[in-house]
Amino acid sequence: MKLGYIGLGKMGLNMVLRAQEQGHIVIAFNRSEEGRRAAKEKGARNIAGSIKELVSALPSPRVVWIMVSHAGVQEVLKELVPLLHKGDLIIDGGNCFYEETRRRAKILKKKRIRFMDIGVSGGPGGARSGACLMIGGDKKDFTKLAPLFRDLSVKNGFDYFGAHGAGHFVKMVHNGIEYGMMQAIGEGFAVMKKSDFNLNLTSITRLYNNGSVIESRLVGWLESAFRKYGEDLREVSGSVGYTGEGEWTVKTAETLKVPTPVIKDSFLFRVASKAKPSYVGKVLSALRNQFGQHDIKE
Repeated sequence: MKLGYIGLGKMGLNMVLRAQEQGHIVIAFNRSEEGRRAAKEKGARNIAGSIKELVSALPSPRVVWIMVSHAGVQEVLKELVPLLHKGDLIIDGGNCFYEETRRRAKILKKKRIRFMDIGVSGGPGGARSGACLMIGGDKKDFTKLAPLFRDLSVKNGFDYFGAHGAGHFVKMVHNGIEYGMMQAIGEGFAVMKKSDFNLNLTSITRLYNNGSVIESRLVGWLESAFRKYGEDLREVSGSVGYTGEGEWTVKTAETLKVPTPVIKDSFLFRVASKAKPSYVGKVLSALRNQFGQHDIKE
């Protein structure tokens, strides 16, 4: 199919390249000229100079995928929506708060513009080789675009979860769970590092990731971080960066009256780590760098 794609950051560009490889024609745009130039150099074939140019290059009904940070979505919509017509479809692939997604869906419905929300997991590597897609919106739109979602995802890596906001809700909780899992790994390795056994932590990550109950991509990424930065993680910040999803999960759980002490404590640890860096924080920062290419100095 032919679709538009706005946002050529670490995730967006890799998704565009994968879509091209699967035979889709992608008209892509990035706000900065530097980003557009870099995308072209890395293989993006059709780069528009503006959102208006992107829309003009698409057949009706148009499909435009937005892949920018949640803070930038509204600005893109403000420019994009007036250019669209009845029956066109916007896909928000960023990590927006699900209630905001619901609000936007209602506004767009009045304008006769279709809307879907898709939480994308797997980091830049997954975006390139096949992501995990968590999808919300109208079921008929999901069914129609299922071949595209299949091409962009890892095998069995996409599913529909219901009305507008459901995709972003499932991704929000996914990130909250991620916080807790990473925190447990960080704390466990901090305990082993401080023991008097002089343990080889890199060897432990390798062993844990071969048949143990906690075998996981996260443990594998920690092994990679140890091999890259050393077990002391000297170059890595002990203060951990974070985005909104962990906090949103905690607040949503409180609204639903569901206790989430593990997720809440892991979020609060990240907040406190700015003033209290630690080895646990180094492990978390290293993991974020491995799967999301986040700055280790963040």
